[in-house]
Amino acid sequence: MATPRRRLVHRLPLRLRHHWKPSALLATGMVVLLVFFGDARVSPFVTSASRADADEITENVTGSVDLFDDSRTHTISLTYDETDFDDMMAKYQDEGEKEYIEADLTIDGVYLNDVGIRLKGNSTLQSLRQTTQGGGQGPGGGMQGGMQGGMQGGAPAAGGQQQGTGQDQQDTTGQDEQSTGEDEQSTGEDQQDTQQGGQEAGQGQQQGRAGGGGMAQYDLSADRPEELPWLISIDEYVEGRAYQGHRELSLRPGVDDALPLNEALSLSLMEKSGQTAENFAFTALTVNNRPTATRLMVENPSKDYADTEIPATGVAYKARAGGSFDYVGDDPTDYETSFKQLNLTGSQDLSPVMRLLKWVNQASDEEFAEDLDQYVDVDSFAEYVATQNLILNSDDMAGPGSNYVLWYDLDTKKFSVLGWDFNLTFSGTATTGPDDNTSMGGGGGGMMPGGAAAGGTAADTGGETAGGTGGNTPATGTVPSGMPSGMPEGMPGGGGPQAGNGQDGGGGGGGMGGNILKERFLETDAFDSVYHAAYRELYQQFFASGYALDALDSLAAWAKKSGADATGVSTTAKSLRSTVTTRTSSLAENEVITG
Repeated sequence: MATPRRRLVHRLPLRLRHHWKPSALLATGMVVLLVFFGDARVSPFVTSASRADADEITENVTGSVDLFDDSRTHTISLTYDETDFDDMMAKYQDEGEKEYIEADLTIDGVYLNDVGIRLKGNSTLQSLRQTTQGGGQGPGGGMQGGMQGGMQGGAPAAGGQQQGTGQDQQDTTGQDEQSTGEDEQSTGEDQQDTQQGGQEAGQGQQQGRAGGGGMAQYDLSADRPEELPWLISIDEYVEGRAYQGHRELSLRPGVDDALPLNEALSLSLMEKSGQTAENFAFTALTVNNRPTATRLMVENPSKDYADTEIPATGVAYKARAGGSFDYVGDDPTDYETSFKQLNLTGSQDLSPVMRLLKWVNQASDEEFAEDLDQYVDVDSFAEYVATQNLILNSDDMAGPGSNYVLWYDLDTKKFSVLGWDFNLTFSGTATTGPDDNTSMGGGGGGMMPGGAAAGGTAADTGGETAGGTGGNTPATGTVPSGMPSGMPEGMPGGGGPQAGNGQDGGGGGGGMGGNILKERFLETDAFDSVYHAAYRELYQQFFASGYALDALDSLAAWAKKSGADATGVSTTAKSLRSTVTTRTSSLAENEVITG
């Protein structure tokens, strides 16, 4: 007798026959997800309210003396393999990539093996890439050297190539003619500023080159590694290691007559007023038994900087050069080119920043005036904005370098703005007033060499001018008149239409800078009283009290004690003293100060 054939269902395993319904539902669900959501992007949000941070210091080297003790002389020695250095330099020169190499560090007599070092900076490093156009490298070379050397006087310094001067004249003439038809009063102010800038151009060239302020052009060379701007990473190759609580240290560009006393003075003034500021010290640096050079060592904004320098619990978001303050949607990955979260990664995310950007870009003028204090610590922000004007910082949060950190207080749920990288302070015109724009190329009409505003007249605040933040004329890829060539990618040009509320001055400003938060704050009458009050108080602390000049004398003495060339430091200090003196006397007569 033939064996009966088994039904098809009986050929399936017994366990599967017993549980076929859940399996069928799972398969059906997978098909639905693939068909309807297969091309959807998954956005990684962190929903945890934890304040823990997994990235903690596990080995803290205490050292022998306080790293930033201003009563001591400090020393740093770096040794590395020359082949690694050559490969690193070739990588940067060919591709613009800044990679770490291993080095051994001795700091104030304490030895640390296997730290990481890499080049630090953007436009500062351009002389290493041999791509400067319109003239040679170094101070005074071409448009870049002329413009950078002359920022202090408001006009290009002598020494620029004729080709660059011609371009400036052509661009300025075209802009001024257009501006005359739109705003004769603004044109008259431009002419007055240009005349004043011409009178101060010689002083500006000296200060720009000597580190006394202005946009210094550093003549860097791979043959002089002791003069290169370095970032030292203590834990790059040894996880969890720090030196006196610091995992990153920055060696700022400039030696001898180019030593950045202006940056040291700016940090001293901020510390005097109780603002969050990086620690710094002058140190004698030796690299691979090369000649010793005196450098300014500065605490680098990082996780540890946020954790130790700010007396509150919060999240620090460092703005990236060439980034934007635009709201571009609810996907946090779209903001990775604009902000870097420094601390509390894994427990906090970018959602507070996204909420801020959305509100600032979309709020009406009335909403901005009434509700800013729900998002931003207004008193702290007024202090920040006033400080940047007082110290003539041409590259603050509205500058092309986006040199700021957003600090989000987890208790108050409000933002503060912290500054860093002050090597372009005390640049521009020393008689700049409290309500004048000091930012280089900002959407609010930041002044360029020759008194010409970037993207329009001095009275323009974005609008339809090319290069404005939120204007209707695209300016992406254009270089405003007077800007140096070879600026970092994303810096020159920019502007153009930005996501926002469509108002003049809207948008967040990548490119040549501009920042809608700062611009709207200064343009809103409701905040005049808090801003001017902060300005008056800081003016008294910085200048009227005489503190700035006293601090400058102390810094110059410290630099000389640390081994810097005495003549060069004296020249720099004299130039910077002139700027501070002029600024003090000019503001003393301003109605904001006199009341």
